[in-house]
Amino acid sequence: FVAPLLKRYGFGATFFVTEGLGYQGNEQHWITWEEIRKLHEMGFEIGNHTGSHPNLAQLSKEEIIAEVKQIERACEEHGVPKPTTLGYPGGFHDHKSVEALDERGYLFARRGRYPEYPVNIHGGRGPVYDPQLDHPLLVPAAYVWGDRGQYQDMVDMVDLARDGKIAVFVFHGVPDFYPHCSTAPVVFERFLKYLHDQGCTVIALRDLAKYIDPARRPADPYEPIRRRLVTPVQLKCEYAVNPLGVDVAQPRFSWILESSERGQIQSAYRILVTSNKQNLKLGTAD
Repeated sequence: FVAPLLKRYGFGATFFVTEGLGYQGNEQHWITWEEIRKLHEMGFEIGNHTGSHPNLAQLSKEEIIAEVKQIERACEEHGVPKPTTLGYPGGFHDHKSVEALDERGYLFARRGRYPEYPVNIHGGRGPVYDPQLDHPLLVPAAYVWGDRGQYQDMVDMVDLARDGKIAVFVFHGVPDFYPHCSTAPVVFERFLKYLHDQGCTVIALRDLAKYIDPARRPADPYEPIRRRLVTPVQLKCEYAVNPLGVDVAQPRFSWILESSERGQIQSAYRILVTSNKQNLKLGTAD
């Protein structure tokens, strides 16, 4: 159902493959490697979803590499090209998983909504991908469809895919064995028609390399994420006299903190105050 529908609209897509979700005894819910190879032959990307679908943040870098290699070997054995993209199992990631994928030559890796939005197995909206800011091995999901998904929310995220930004949409089975991440075929078909009618370009994750340079990346992979989590706005430096009556004006700094949808009741932020650009580059306050 999914692949023919995508082909009908001329859309690309990435199918992330794992061997570790425990379908033993429920073979009717499997997709076989022969079927996976057929998807490749139809022009779709086969991405890596690790061998056993673990939380990569709980593994060592060596264990992460072993998980990644398991699917790479299976692809080679079944006539499928080595993956160049990965979908983080459960959307979980950390510095060592980024390092492991970089060492294995991966171009892009798709995470979920976390950490900008709380972990929620029922899906929901997340950030759009900004290639000018985000690390290509930490591509956020703009929307993960789940059993509590709101169609209009998903449509709203399409409107944010402009000015160089990219909306990545994540679906599991259509429908899925697990109800919390299942997508009704009628919802999936309706969404594809909407994308087609809006004239959207719909591609596999690997094909982002045709539009952006995956070698362009921030020195710290997580700096853009931290910036989204808590962002200072309306920074001001106003000079005022001391309330005690001293006539020397003193600088008074103020700002407002904006945070993502995480329900924080407190935030902390540190600012550096310096008198020239050279000190700013050095991170030196004076």
